Amino acid sequence: MESPLRAILAGCGRMSPGWIEASKTIPGLELVGFVDLQEAAAQQRAAEYGSGVVGSDLAGVLEQTKPDIVFDCTVPEAHHDVVLTALTHDCHVLGEKPLANSMENARAMVRAAEVAGKWYAVMQNRRYDPNIRRLKNLLDAGTLGGLTTVHCDFFIGAHFGGFRDHMAHVLLLDMAIHTFDAARFLTGADPVSVYCKEWNPAGSWYDRDSSAIAIFEMSNGVVYTYRGSWCSEGLPTTWESEWRLIRQHGTVTWLGDERMQAQVVTETGSFFSTFKDVDIPAEPGTDKIDGHTGIMRNFVECVRNGSAPDTVCSNNIKSLAMVFGAIESAETGKLINIAW
Repeated sequence: MESPLRAILAGCGRMSPGWIEASKTIPGLELVGFVDLQEAAAQQRAAEYGSGVVGSDLAGVLEQTKPDIVFDCTVPEAHHDVVLTALTHDCHVLGEKPLANSMENARAMVRAAEVAGKWYAVMQNRRYDPNIRRLKNLLDAGTLGGLTTVHCDFFIGAHFGGFRDHMAHVLLLDMAIHTFDAARFLTGADPVSVYCKEWNPAGSWYDRDSSAIAIFEMSNGVVYTYRGSWCSEGLPTTWESEWRLIRQHGTVTWLGDERMQAQVVTETGSFFSTFKDVDIPAEPGTDKIDGHTGIMRNFVECVRNGSAPDTVCSNNIKSLAMVFGAIESAETGKLINIAW
């Protein structure tokens, strides 16, 4: 029987209970340490888990516990230092999104993971949503022909209070990474360029721009558009956005939950073609449908067997590049070629 993998949790704020509960469901995984700048928060999480070394200094807890894995639940500004410290202590890292708070830091973290020979992956749990997996299976079947265009809308009036009300680029920085990463997953493509317009509508309770429209060119020739707002009251979309995916011989719509519809062309030659509905199997046909816990389970399996995690940093940096490319376009008013 394989010995348990040892992990510590860095960052014991409001996101951390979900990580702790998920870790309890993964066989062969043991949390042995809890780290937070506010040591009382680390003590609370250790008590909730039942045991573990507690501290405010990551390096010190790493030296004391000698873990295999670090789970990084710190704020984005801390990801760079946490990940590099973990890698220098011979640990693999799975961290909260976004990968980093800048492309410069993201590139440094990807290089450091490669040099260390360790996995650094990002918690993009939307990829393990059963509905997006169901949709992905339909797209991969090729029934509707090649993909040409993707549109998605995200409209939610989110009254957070606190720091988000004062953030620059709050929608793009704090939320759009999920939608952009989903677009990469569904299209199987990487970003090439982007033009983005940001603004703050009248009546907004945010200090800075809280709405955005972005147009991306993707590497397979697909055009992907994003429309979003965090101060849109009434008729909200789901948190997963509402999608229209146009293919050469038909179209799929997805409302971000179980509601999904597809039609394929059956006859052409008249002003309008005729269509028929396409059956979309209710089951996604994959074991990768368990959200947050599924990503953690995949990561632990990859640490054991050496295969690359689904959300490895060298791939996820491309989704992050979409965010910072959109921000640069919004700030400059120019079309931006995206690099990572």
